[in-house]
Amino acid sequence: MKSMDDAYASILKHVGEDLTRDGLLDTPQRAAKAMAYLTQGYSQTLEEVLNGAVFESDSDEMVIVRDIELYSLCEHHMLPFIGKAHVAYLPSQKVIGLSKIARIVDMYARRLQIQENLTRQVALAISEVTGGLGVGVVMECQHMCMMMRGVQKQNSMMTTSSMLGNFRSDINTRNEFLQLIRG
Repeated sequence: MKSMDDAYASILKHVGEDLTRDGLLDTPQRAAKAMAYLTQGYSQTLEEVLNGAVFESDSDEMVIVRDIELYSLCEHHMLPFIGKAHVAYLPSQKVIGLSKIARIVDMYARRLQIQENLTRQVALAISEVTGGLGVGVVMECQHMCMMMRGVQKQNSMMTTSSMLGNFRSDINTRNEFLQLIRG
């Protein structure tokens, strides 16, 4: 972590700050600790996140978790993007613990990302662990790189989706999911 502390100290110096100023005395260490937390997804695996919470089930109806808050950092500017994920799957003899869906979203969000890839990674992971008949993921996020710099559009929202299995091949399944997340 010391090298990350030094990197943040260097950044602060290069923007013209005085590292001996009272408010900045411990900032390099705090910033390094924050970055380690915000990127902890690199040190997590799907197996660890699931922690065995995959259960046999006769359920074959759509399972949806809506409005899962997510926070990530864009890989282009390392600025936050913030929003929500809606995740659904069609079980096939297995379901996963409810909180595990949110934990899977967090694991992938806590990496440098673009929203398009994040959406697909979550869908593929849910498909892998459930073995379900289909998965649908929709993410809606605001990107600080678009709000704070560049075009500076404060009210823009990016929406991405990834549809696998029946969510891709069956328009009725897809429409049911999209209708239910608009709730």
